[in-house]
Amino acid sequence: MLYHSTRNKNEVMSSREAVLQGLARDGGLFVTDDLDRAQIDPASLRGSYMDTAKRVFSLLLDDYTEEELESAIHAAYGHTFTAPEVTPVTKLGEMHLLELYHGPTSAFKDVALSMLPQLMSKALAGTGKKIMIATATSGDTGKAALAGFKDVPGIGISVFYPEGGVSAIQELQMSTQEGKNVAVCAVNGNFDDAQTAVKKLFSSDAVAELAALGVSLSSANSINVGRLVPQIVYYFDAYKQLMEQGVLRAGDPIDFTVPTGNFGDVLAGYCAKRMGLPVRHLVVASNANNVLTAFLTTGVYDRRRDLVKTISPSMDILVSSNLERALYWIDGGNAARTLERMKALQTEGVYRVDAELLAKLQETFLASFSNDDETKDAIRRAWEDEGRLIDPHTAVAWRAAESHFDPKVPMVVLSTASPYKFCRDVYEAIWGEIPGADAFAYMDALCDNTGVELPKALAGLRTKPVRWDDCTEIADIPQYVVNAAKRIF
Repeated sequence: MLYHSTRNKNEVMSSREAVLQGLARDGGLFVTDDLDRAQIDPASLRGSYMDTAKRVFSLLLDDYTEEELESAIHAAYGHTFTAPEVTPVTKLGEMHLLELYHGPTSAFKDVALSMLPQLMSKALAGTGKKIMIATATSGDTGKAALAGFKDVPGIGISVFYPEGGVSAIQELQMSTQEGKNVAVCAVNGNFDDAQTAVKKLFSSDAVAELAALGVSLSSANSINVGRLVPQIVYYFDAYKQLMEQGVLRAGDPIDFTVPTGNFGDVLAGYCAKRMGLPVRHLVVASNANNVLTAFLTTGVYDRRRDLVKTISPSMDILVSSNLERALYWIDGGNAARTLERMKALQTEGVYRVDAELLAKLQETFLASFSNDDETKDAIRRAWEDEGRLIDPHTAVAWRAAESHFDPKVPMVVLSTASPYKFCRDVYEAIWGEIPGADAFAYMDALCDNTGVELPKALAGLRTKPVRWDDCTEIADIPQYVVNAAKRIF
């Protein structure tokens, strides 16, 4: 299966090459035109999570050998997740919760970022090449990437997060990161600023400076196809679990609601649909930064607004990069039109799709958003009415799911992070403020009040020394990456 840019079909490469490069040289994202040929019959779904993963990976990453994939899957999922199912499906009222937070950093990004280092290492093996990864994070990607790539031979990683734009626990997860091949830096700007700067790195002088060191540039953001493919697995596995639970039979329709920032997680659901999973609707759940809700309602994507800081910071995004892939596929693989839209977004801050394309999008994608007060209310109701403790991003999704719930079709809400990563906001939504309390006091109080198990890695943060307190301007990100590479390699 071959991959090329969403903006130009001339640069064609294998999945190994696409995973290593991360982003196309023209700024586009790698896609395949053969998604519809990679089919999985829902009736054939059985076995473990790793069995399902092998089926998905062998179809979409078919230039990796069977032995390479089996080794990578076992390393990624064999012993690093606390739940035997890896991503268990449980009940939330009349709906179902897909728990994606049982990995080493308590966020859904662990599912993909436990696998991506394995894929990169296999692709690098025997080549003598060195890779420097540059990644922007709105909260969860950073720690998951740092944990996944820690001390991986031949690979260095630098992570950038918005100063004051992540939760206290998320920041501590990154600033205490160990490893000889890592670098962590806050930036004076928001996530969109950081992500744009990382994308521009691939066409900057930094590429030549790194090349002089014998180092290639790559990314661990969801723009990397090696991040996207592992996320497809848990949609198929959730369907399999619901069949095993007797909730549905093979071929029955299913709906998913996804808390959405960069559009990667919900795009994985769309890929699963194209690959044969009977997905009826994908509900795109946003917070007050509801640019996607507006787009999927009107066909106008307009980032010309102020970013709102919310209690669901991983969704505080105005430029949803993976939407580019969806537009390419749903618009019939038209690279020229995709390039035109992305240029308009960059230069004018806005683009429009015609009524026909909007109608095609709306066949699958529904949309809803919540402000912080509505999110807090959902957190409180989930605990008081259903006995479930959920984080703010999951609360945004659950509330959106309520708006689109059809009792005839199972609805699965993607739960993307442990509530303990946002302990202050979760606690205050249910019981109110604790005057003078820090993040760990809220963490302890939340555990005491609910009895919900506290992940050991999060509890251990209180005694870990801060290793990284760097902060830089957006314009200085390229030099920071080069300097980090010089230190690491």
